Amino acid sequence: MITSIHGLLTEATPLRAVVELNGFGYEVNIPVTTAEKLPAPGAQVKLHTLVIYREDAQTLYGFSTPAERDFFRLMIETVSGVGPKLALTILSRMSLPLLESAIRNGDVAGLSKCPGIGKKTAERLVIELRAKVGVTGGAGLVPGIGSEPLGSGTGAAPAAAGDVPLRDAVLALGALGYKAADADAAVRRAQIALGAGASTEKLIKHALAG
Repeated sequence: MITSIHGLLTEATPLRAVVELNGFGYEVNIPVTTAEKLPAPGAQVKLHTLVIYREDAQTLYGFSTPAERDFFRLMIETVSGVGPKLALTILSRMSLPLLESAIRNGDVAGLSKCPGIGKKTAERLVIELRAKVGVTGGAGLVPGIGSEPLGSGTGAAPAAAGDVPLRDAVLALGALGYKAADADAAVRRAQIALGAGASTEKLIKHALAG
């Protein structure tokens, strides 16, 4: 299985990247949340990948972190009615910390706002994934999701370095009256501008200033 690809980024759109490696150009389907973090074409890039095999095709999906890739796989393997295209749409609309938070909190209304997701699909996401998302308040707590791949037997993994400040900043903006999706987008933009190590306070200030 191809779990990652590291090469020259030659093309990029919000939902697609082409990575050249050893003379081959690999087309990789990506969510918007990954596209936001890509370097300019001509730079080296690493994507964490999953290959979906079908009778008539094989499609490569790529993500900025192993946690996002593993959650994508969890959705398509666990939730009935959610295939790769819809799972990619969900991860394009919501960052992983916000998505996990919505599932933990049973936020069917918030999940239903993702394009292509009705109330029934949102309910299935909550019902079928809630028990697999950590309930201690930390992001990235699906068993085996984080720095280790699924099936490693390590149990719940710690949150990725930038996830907790991002999640807390989104929650803070929500408390100030922002819609969840707007808060998530504003904080993602702030994190890109400030870097993955930015604190919650700096993310909030930058998001409010923007």
